[in-house]
Amino acid sequence: MNLSIVIVNYRTFDMTRDTVNSILEYSYPFTYEVIVVDNASGDDSLERLEDCFKDKVTFIASSENNGFASGNNQALKRVSGDYVLLLNSDTVVWENTLESIYDYMESHGDVGACGCRVLLESGELDKACKRTFPNVKNSFFRLFHIPTKSKDDNYNLTDLPDGEVYEIDCLTGAFMFIRKEALDEVGLLDESFFMYGEDIDLCYRIKHAGWKIVYYGKSSITHFKGASSKKQKNKLIYEFYHAMYIYYKKHHAGESSFIVNIVVYLGMAVLCCLKLFLNLFKNKS
Repeated sequence: MNLSIVIVNYRTFDMTRDTVNSILEYSYPFTYEVIVVDNASGDDSLERLEDCFKDKVTFIASSENNGFASGNNQALKRVSGDYVLLLNSDTVVWENTLESIYDYMESHGDVGACGCRVLLESGELDKACKRTFPNVKNSFFRLFHIPTKSKDDNYNLTDLPDGEVYEIDCLTGAFMFIRKEALDEVGLLDESFFMYGEDIDLCYRIKHAGWKIVYYGKSSITHFKGASSKKQKNKLIYEFYHAMYIYYKKHHAGESSFIVNIVVYLGMAVLCCLKLFLNLFKNKS
């Protein structure tokens, strides 16, 4: 098997169906499998997906929802491909995207993971598809929307062209084409991250193991990010800042002073509380 495609479904029957169809629509010069993990949706989405793709997709029914990383890991323990594609259930894969990136990975054996140009429904670039690793300085500029002319602090790499190919630090978990050899070396997704942050952490481990991370801007997918609602559930807000805390503690706290760590943790807590407070008014409106 050349490629294993992993998709986690959680109460998104329509979007997951469209994602799978966007893969099955085309033929490929390589063998592949599609594995859909239902993360204990508790509705009828799993049964409906099984009816749609009876002999074309392998399904895994999780008994409980332990997060996005956990859902992906259930499939990653069973994949048989030389490469693994982690793909969000709210995406549509464009024609030739999988073939182009597969060919690129085949001809660049030092690349551990590759992403593509990810476009939002509006046609704008999803900035999360090409990033530097977050640190105290660039996170400060980003969280408080402070403009910077320093390339070192340009978290979203907005100074680099969207349609070209180059090495970066971090991809988005919405589309992450990974060499299985690299994944075997660094391990599965860290299940400490319930939602958010697991993609950054995985890229960090892959790159620090000596593999390259590449943005392949010549191929695209569409990501219907936040399409369901503009409101954020309180749990999602909490998990976002909790992921920031886990990532910082895991990769940066040991190299920072006690005072810096306290300031960072306090800043995360204040921002989280502020977002939760503001969300109360959004829910009322």
